[in-house]
Amino acid sequence: MAENRLERWEPGRTSEQGATAGFQRMVVIQLTAFGLALLSALFLVTATWTDCWMVNTDDSLEVSHKCRGLWRECVTNMQDGIKTCDQYDSILADHPLKIVVTRALLIAADLLAGFALLTLLFGLDCVTFLKEEPRVKLKLCYTAGLLLGTGSVLGLVGSVWYAVDVYMERATLVAHSVFLGVHYDFGWSCWLGMAGATGCLVASVVLTCCLYTFTGE
Repeated sequence: MAENRLERWEPGRTSEQGATAGFQRMVVIQLTAFGLALLSALFLVTATWTDCWMVNTDDSLEVSHKCRGLWRECVTNMQDGIKTCDQYDSILADHPLKIVVTRALLIAADLLAGFALLTLLFGLDCVTFLKEEPRVKLKLCYTAGLLLGTGSVLGLVGSVWYAVDVYMERATLVAHSVFLGVHYDFGWSCWLGMAGATGCLVASVVLTCCLYTFTGE
């Protein structure tokens, strides 16, 4: 009777449990990377199309709040909250170098992040697509990681380029004691772009280094 109460050992049970635990850990890593990449891609897209890359920082001006984006400039009346925006000239028109470069880099980063998310979606082990081809799914994860890494570099270069240019412009004016009525600093859209690019970089590391360390393939 006592022997019947003992759990019977089965030869393949330990290996099956190990495989199940390994599969679960793999899924957790992939879903973590996917969630981080999705959030970071949303940050990048939002930063690209919002209007507060530069914001006025002169505390003496309390009548209006001015923001400049990559596509237009907006002024918000602080008394009644009315916001008016002026679109920049045609995309083909002459613009400051920081706007042209940041536009190109952020759009490229958005596209790469989007392709990476689509590729990673097909590579997730919890998705039935290519269920019988685990090596192919792993390669899709690696490809998504490389795309995210490339997009993160472009996003960081574009955002930091813009921020440094704004800082240097302001520092030059201060050094020459020039006051134009409004001093600009980089706004929340610029910070959002840097955060999104950094998130894509972390997701890329998870999908490449962490998966390689875990699988050894």
